[in-house]
Amino acid sequence: MADRRSVLCTAIFTPIVFILLILGWQRGGLKDDENLAPADPPPVSHTNEPIIAGYFVNWGIYDREYNVVDLQADKLSHVLYAFANLLDDGTIVLGDAWADTDKHFPAGQTINKKADDWNEGGDNLYGNFKQLYLLKQKYRHLKVSLSVGGWSWSGNFSTVASNPEKRARFTETAASYVQDLGLDGIDIDWEMPKNDAEAVSYVALVHDLRAALGTDYLVSVAVPCGPEDYKKLHLPEMASEVDLFYLMAYDFAGAWDPVIGHQAALYGGVLNDDSAVEYYIKSGVPAEKIVLGIPAYGRGFSNTENKVGSSFDGVPSGTWEAGSYDYKVLPKPGATEHYDADQVASYSYDTKTHEFVTYDNPAAVKAKCEYALNKGLAGVMFWELSADAETQDRSLVHAAYTAFEGQVDASSNHIEYTLSRYDNIRSGM
Repeated sequence: MADRRSVLCTAIFTPIVFILLILGWQRGGLKDDENLAPADPPPVSHTNEPIIAGYFVNWGIYDREYNVVDLQADKLSHVLYAFANLLDDGTIVLGDAWADTDKHFPAGQTINKKADDWNEGGDNLYGNFKQLYLLKQKYRHLKVSLSVGGWSWSGNFSTVASNPEKRARFTETAASYVQDLGLDGIDIDWEMPKNDAEAVSYVALVHDLRAALGTDYLVSVAVPCGPEDYKKLHLPEMASEVDLFYLMAYDFAGAWDPVIGHQAALYGGVLNDDSAVEYYIKSGVPAEKIVLGIPAYGRGFSNTENKVGSSFDGVPSGTWEAGSYDYKVLPKPGATEHYDADQVASYSYDTKTHEFVTYDNPAAVKAKCEYALNKGLAGVMFWELSADAETQDRSLVHAAYTAFEGQVDASSNHIEYTLSRYDNIRSGM
């Protein structure tokens, strides 16, 4: 009787197991033949904890003296590494090889407090990406994506996205970087598709990228908040392929305008966060995929009055470029900080120099985080992290962490990359 039962069970369950194996194979992404390993168990795709994301710029390690070790990793869930360039043939290339993969950091600038050894044997990864990998090992909730494009390097997206062969090259190199550098995904910062044809190509690009990375790795996009730009996008089609939409909800006002205004107001004015969020949701992007961008810098206006809508004459020299200040130097000495609770916008004004600077302070960040929770959004994002204040009472990242009551997206990152070209990434350091 026992033998008959065994035969019967085998006859019933063997086809079922075979079918399940076939289905699992068909759904796979990052296959070995695509130079990417299955790695560790897939991260949880959605959690109730909010996202706190921030862009880390590779040029920050120079004059800004901001390194990976300076990240508030316990308060961040996602780091977006800016930027990689895109060549005309679809190849993604890193923006600064020295900063990205080559620099040997001294012990005081490393996550493990060990200086990078110049005499270490093998082909090893160094630079910012080694430190980010070590940081991921220490904080298993921290996900790191490589951001491709940006304002300066978006020129080739149109050509690449419209050509199947070039898209294939794009996805091939993207997938290789994920594996080689120990990443959790790819972020596309195309600024901006100019017409419907480019918007259609954008859908094809994210579709192919999703196919190459599979469902376990992140595909995100940085998207505009101006109607003339976001109305061009084919959002429902993009939403089916993209995990996160990072709304660039800043630069609503600046030197290009005839009068001064708030650069990142939640409500009011010609441009505001709420209008953009509502459009994306109504256009088919699930709220839980939307991340609200917050500036960590201010836009300045010279020779003006302390009133939105006033004329101005020129812009101040700024921290690194004319008209723009790092948030951490604001308000400037002699200026008084103000907060507009109705529009959810903060700014400073100096009655002697007649300088007006528009930016987000901790009160504005708190209100935007509450808005994100009430709207069911995924969370918030900061551009860019080197400009944040170092003290907790002024830090914007800390303000978001506090507003979210110390909760941050805890879905697991990846740390196993058995097919990386780098010995130390393959071995887990």
